[in-house]
Amino acid sequence: MNFSPILILHGEPNSIFLEIFFKTIKSNKIKRPLILISSEKILKLQMKKLKFKKKIKLLSHKNLYEKKLNNKTINLININFNQKKAFEKISNKSNKFIEESFKIAFQILKEGNITRFINGPISKKYFLKKKYLGITEYISKKFHRNTCMLIYNKKLSVCPVTTHLPIKKVSKKINKKTISQKIILLNEFYKKILGYKPKIAVLGLNPHCESIDKFNEDDKIIKPVIKKLKKKYNISGPFSADTAFIKKIRKKYDIILGMYHDQVLIPIKTLYEYDAINITLGLPFIRISPDHGPNEKMLGKNISNPFSLIQAINFLDNN
Repeated sequence: MNFSPILILHGEPNSIFLEIFFKTIKSNKIKRPLILISSEKILKLQMKKLKFKKKIKLLSHKNLYEKKLNNKTINLININFNQKKAFEKISNKSNKFIEESFKIAFQILKEGNITRFINGPISKKYFLKKKYLGITEYISKKFHRNTCMLIYNKKLSVCPVTTHLPIKKVSKKINKKTISQKIILLNEFYKKILGYKPKIAVLGLNPHCESIDKFNEDDKIIKPVIKKLKKKYNISGPFSADTAFIKKIRKKYDIILGMYHDQVLIPIKTLYEYDAINITLGLPFIRISPDHGPNEKMLGKNISNPFSLIQAINFLDNN
């Protein structure tokens, strides 16, 4: 192969993912071959429903490297899924299909020949059953790795120290070790993949980095971490979250590291909307998740925006 392929996992079969996948491969010149893990039956049903035509090439994960691949066809690893209609209501009926899809994907990724992975949206309610905070944590656990979530944009990226935790649990999970791990992973990724050392701004946990409590996380945890790591990494802070994203401050940094999910996700989505991709750092491969869910309300309407998947594939195609 001239280019190492991008492995793509369909995820929830009753989602908008195949619609945006069809739009992406129709509109984009993609250098790397795409390998899709999905159901041939669902693929054909949704192609017909959405009026999309393309030949399908069936592959086995055992002989992926014996064939020369390109994107003139949809390169498919078939996972059986029995459904009569193109779209049905999301339920736990798809759990076995998703689990088997991940199993095959993980086997391929562990072989080490493919290092670029995208997964489509998955219903946390039905598939994760409150066992994991999200798919990021599900994948991280399967590979026994400490990871971090990077919401990447060329102008400014963000990373939450804690991900999908309820607010009342956040402070208990803020500690020196976790913050240090995130900073190290961010620095390694930018240096290895993007070729430069990032400038990182670290936010405080409390409003204005102040607290009426005796124990102030900003003074006792965050400041000492920054002081220790400043000698080796280009980091500053802690900054008050309410002013860190104003233009005068944010333009000085490549990444803003926040203490919890909405502290950094709300500002980045307000600034760039869907012009950002969710990258999981710390895995033995680059994993990207497009920034949208299954979106049941839009199923079969053929009006979903493929921009997030286009961004994800473009990033992996060029890095």
